[in-house]
Amino acid sequence: AKMCGAPPKTQNLPPAPFSTRLKTVFGPLAPAGPPAVCGCAPRGGYVAAEGVMLGTTFRVTADVRGMTARQLRDAALRLDREARASMSIFEEESLLSRLNDNRTDSVDAHIAYCLRLADSVGALSGGVYDVTVKPLVEAWGFAGRAADAAPDVDSILRFVGRGKVRIEGGRLVKADPRVQLDFNSVAKGYTVDLLAALVERAGARNYLVEIGGEIRCRGVNASGGPWRIGVETPFDGNDLCGASVQRRLRMSGGGLATSGNYRRYYVGADGAKVAHTIDPRTGRSALSRLLSVTVAAPTCAEADALGTMYLAMGADAALERVRADAEARVYFILAAPDGGYEEYVSPAMEALLLD
Repeated sequence: AKMCGAPPKTQNLPPAPFSTRLKTVFGPLAPAGPPAVCGCAPRGGYVAAEGVMLGTTFRVTADVRGMTARQLRDAALRLDREARASMSIFEEESLLSRLNDNRTDSVDAHIAYCLRLADSVGALSGGVYDVTVKPLVEAWGFAGRAADAAPDVDSILRFVGRGKVRIEGGRLVKADPRVQLDFNSVAKGYTVDLLAALVERAGARNYLVEIGGEIRCRGVNASGGPWRIGVETPFDGNDLCGASVQRRLRMSGGGLATSGNYRRYYVGADGAKVAHTIDPRTGRSALSRLLSVTVAAPTCAEADALGTMYLAMGADAALERVRADAEARVYFILAAPDGGYEEYVSPAMEALLLD
């Protein structure tokens, strides 16, 4: 999804409720407070800040108190440094890289949170969502180095599986030292939630925060209406943010994330498309006629992870799952037989659509 138009202490963040389908396996650990009531009149002026976070763009628009745009941007960049130092697989000295390389076994609050959320979504998915796919992601060329000429998938799958790693007493315990974690399917959404918590601590009651198209919002925009958000058209090579919008949504609270395989992919020597979403059951790209998944959820971390889960499940299984869940707020864009697009909007999502 794309918007049109001091670092947080995670252990002290106020909770907010997760959707009921995750509550029993995860619990209320969301980083920001509950959404404001829709339709409240905005108070005072809004401050806007933008820049680069997590290797992509970010933008914040919020009615913070006593904070200039420069101060808001600086606070966001401090959070960026904290998030990358903890959860990045692309930085050699991040805590996650050191855990993956067995240079330490101590986890911080960020990694513990993401692993707990991964557990809950993994349980919902029957193992289709799995953050131990890092060796597969690396072998296929999506972890900062060139792809293997011929990935030995069967060998790698021996040390992929969520049951092969756990946290005990603040330490990561691996069943095999070759087990590695990749939080790219949740860390950006989680950092969006942390950025939302940051602006709430600065007094904001109305805001929209966005990192790389993943969003958390609350309250109303400067005109007093709901925040308006565009969902991009998922054609291969659509690399220009906001250039082609398929649908528009309105939101006054919660998180939104879109997952798709139309940006991070390449064509292999055999002419087959290789995409960054990996099915941990097969060790290969999860490709189906499901092109784009947009999920609305109480938190952006949850929306981020669930979007990847549905994409990895493939069109048929994802449709079956959401049709059986009255609470699911999803918008799917699928490839049609005639080369165009088909859409599926869940009943709970319909209220958010503008057109």
